[in-house]
Amino acid sequence: MINIPKGTKDVTPKESYKWHYIENTVRSVADNFCVNEIRTPTFEHTELFLRGVGDTTDIVNKEMYTFLDKGERSITLKPEGTAGVARAFIENSIFANPQPTKMYYITPVFRYERPQNGRLREHHQFGVEYFGAESPLADIEVMLIAKSIFDKLGVKNISLNINSIGCPTCRKKYNDALKAFLADNFNNLCGTCRDRFDKNPLRILDCKEESCKKLLTDAPKVIDYLCEDCLEHHNAVCKGLDDLGIDYIINPQIVRGLDYYTRTVFEFISNNIGAQGTVCGGGRYNNLVEQVGGSPCPAVGFGMGLERLIIMLENLGLSLGEQNSVDLYVAPICDKGREIVLKFVTDMRNKGLKVEQDLMARSAKAQMKYANKLNAKYVAILGEEELKDNSCSLKNMQTGENSVIKLDKVFEIIKEGK
Repeated sequence: MINIPKGTKDVTPKESYKWHYIENTVRSVADNFCVNEIRTPTFEHTELFLRGVGDTTDIVNKEMYTFLDKGERSITLKPEGTAGVARAFIENSIFANPQPTKMYYITPVFRYERPQNGRLREHHQFGVEYFGAESPLADIEVMLIAKSIFDKLGVKNISLNINSIGCPTCRKKYNDALKAFLADNFNNLCGTCRDRFDKNPLRILDCKEESCKKLLTDAPKVIDYLCEDCLEHHNAVCKGLDDLGIDYIINPQIVRGLDYYTRTVFEFISNNIGAQGTVCGGGRYNNLVEQVGGSPCPAVGFGMGLERLIIMLENLGLSLGEQNSVDLYVAPICDKGREIVLKFVTDMRNKGLKVEQDLMARSAKAQMKYANKLNAKYVAILGEEELKDNSCSLKNMQTGENSVIKLDKVFEIIKEGK
């Protein structure tokens, strides 16, 4: 037997309804905010992620699925969604349209990492990207989209953590301060953080090693080194959230794991999915479009892990929708019934009913058991006596009521009972 690759998961028919419920919910919220869908390829040229995500990130250094295609071109399965959307924004001249451009996606992403609860080597993200808007209102609006999704799903035990990591100008001052703070403990940093020390010291704040976390307990805060413009932007974001009565925590440890972030960064963190509780993360990335070959363009967005979202809802005991029910099961129990069943079933489906029929030549008793397992609302029994009068025996599976009904009246009866 050939087994599924490590870090991947099948979504079986018994579970797919949960995904439909989540996907329908996020699409509905995006629609309310007038955000339109974009679909980008599953793989891109590797250079896109080297330039966009950053060569000091764990994603680029350790986690990307990269290979040479038959033309000896370096190709990478996308490890995140934003860089591909930025590339599409440039390549399709979307920047020439009236701005802002508001887009969302639902996509698989691929990272070669140790599988965690809700984070597989192939997992799925819902993402929102706003291009062209410098205003703090854009930052607030993308946070509101995420919050609206959690609200619509009934999630209450979740906290919004925000920070600002400034722009390249003020970040340089912070990087110098952080390096001065860590200089005496350089040899106590993990190997990855020692490498980050000169290349991108801000990334040390995102280290998951406990030894590094302890060294950072009293580290200087990025927010204390913001330039006037970045501080003004940050304060406007906070004021907007305050005006809306939205609770948030200013968390100086939030820096996100991708190099393209500037100014606002945020995470929605849950206590219901284990140690890695971030179920949504994002922020502003004003330099990304330029980094991947476009003209300067402000942007802000987020990514939300769908596997983690499902786990959180299950742990909270919240609804994930219901499996599709069957409106009508048609059970032929005579030769004439078997002759007309296909036409009758097709007619009922064309009228909008969810209809199942016997495909296994089951006995009458076995068909009734199967209809019950399908949770069918009604069963139409096509028996010899009933069909003499162009009728069927229609059983309401919830009440047990059984009555002989003309075939051309079945749809009306079921529609009234739905």
